[in-house]
Amino acid sequence: MALLNQLKCLMGKKLGQNGSEDHGLKKRNFKSKSRVRSKMEIPVRAFIILTFFSLSIFLMSGHFSTFSQEKRTSQAQIIRTKPFPIALQNWTFRKFSFLETIEFAQKLGIKYLQAYPGQILSREKPDVVFNHHLKPEDMELVQNKLKQAGVELVAYGVVDLGKTEEEKRKVFDFARRLGIQLIVAEPSEDEFPSLEPLLEQYNLFLAIHNHPEPSRYARPEKVLAVLKRTGDRIGVCADPGHWMRGKIKPVEALRLLQGRLLDIHLKDRSDFGVGEKVEDVPLGKGKAGLKEILEELTRQNYSGYLTLEYENEKEALNPLPALQEALKLINKNTYFYGYEELLARTRGRYSKHGWNHYGPGHFELNEKEGILKSVGGMGLFWYSRKKFRDFILELDYKCSDGKTNSGIFLRVPEVPTSDDYIYHSFEIQINDAGEGIHKTGAVYDAVAPAKDAFNPAGEWNHLKITFKGKQLQVELNGVKIIDWLAEPRGKVRDFASEGYIGLQNHDWDSSVYFRNIFVKEIK
Repeated sequence: MALLNQLKCLMGKKLGQNGSEDHGLKKRNFKSKSRVRSKMEIPVRAFIILTFFSLSIFLMSGHFSTFSQEKRTSQAQIIRTKPFPIALQNWTFRKFSFLETIEFAQKLGIKYLQAYPGQILSREKPDVVFNHHLKPEDMELVQNKLKQAGVELVAYGVVDLGKTEEEKRKVFDFARRLGIQLIVAEPSEDEFPSLEPLLEQYNLFLAIHNHPEPSRYARPEKVLAVLKRTGDRIGVCADPGHWMRGKIKPVEALRLLQGRLLDIHLKDRSDFGVGEKVEDVPLGKGKAGLKEILEELTRQNYSGYLTLEYENEKEALNPLPALQEALKLINKNTYFYGYEELLARTRGRYSKHGWNHYGPGHFELNEKEGILKSVGGMGLFWYSRKKFRDFILELDYKCSDGKTNSGIFLRVPEVPTSDDYIYHSFEIQINDAGEGIHKTGAVYDAVAPAKDAFNPAGEWNHLKITFKGKQLQVELNGVKIIDWLAEPRGKVRDFASEGYIGLQNHDWDSSVYFRNIFVKEIK
């Protein structure tokens, strides 16, 4: 617009000058006046052409600016679905015994079980049911079978906790004996004040289940109202199938209960409601929205199990095919399927187990959110459990300000005991203020990024590094910026065919943040 105003001013001056000349020529003949008007038409036409050209440039630049911003924003909003541990709700195999269900879990490759009270214990003991009243010898049988199969019993429910403290302690003692972490139940609202100290004492969690109406917790708004009066040891066991019976969209309910999800009975139905033709279907084949559910759980940084449950009575004698299909669809809809997360997570808490630090400074870890923050420097935080040869490394990072300096080291050949590792491993640079081979995305001191693809300081970036043989590729926020056949160059004198992965903490006054660190080995 400034350019248009300048053009108008210039043309105005020109027109004014021509006008004066025309006034001074009034005594000239008509032919002279026509000649003057002809001269005036040239700058007028030029003004119109320049105006049109300037407007075109302005509109086009605005369009491209908007397109660029939309593209960058969409990259920032991408949800890369994480893998979640899979558990099996034993109700799926209600026509079989508890011990048979362990065998089915093995066939499916599932390592975690959620038991329910009332399943027969074994074919050899048809009169004995699995519940918190098991005799010591039967409990020992369960423990031995689980250990032999490499399967853990992680949850128990839906169970009636009873009315008295003695009855509740009976359930909790049983859970502690078998290593159960989570109790799934539907207590009355007035029971929660007395339950919380017991849960704290037994180091257990309780998840409220949402059976369909007339259950008191059928609607997520009701559950949320209750949870506002309880501590974090009480949360939700979400059941999308039951929500669908009440015409509640699972993703919307999950979003409403964000931060309080402890478990999810993952299942699907052919439609919403309870019509004659509506039934349970294999996960991913109905209208629950498997992909959207997994994305929402990832967005919430959900830390529980995906507990598979299949209730179609027509297939109760052979639910294996439906479960096998469900596992395939979960894997298909999991971005990081086949990856290993390098920040360990146990019972909802992240840890730095497997990592070591060399040099000054350190990395702080937010154990709940899984975010690393550099403090001081210059040092290297490296994953010490194994060396990687050919791999894909993906992570998110964020700079605290425009001068943040850090990097990701690849194939550090040996345990760092001095700064010598910088001459024998490649570093993918993080430094928005740098130039060329020292700018964000560069292979430090070797290859400059093809373009700037980083987000402003304070925003998360996604980095994908592929190192196969000598071929090194780097993608930043979905843009390929490095595709290079590695060779000794710059500070790097030589490099190994395998090594450790490390994160650099560089400066004391400008922190870098990392999260979602995943690696997949290329076989």
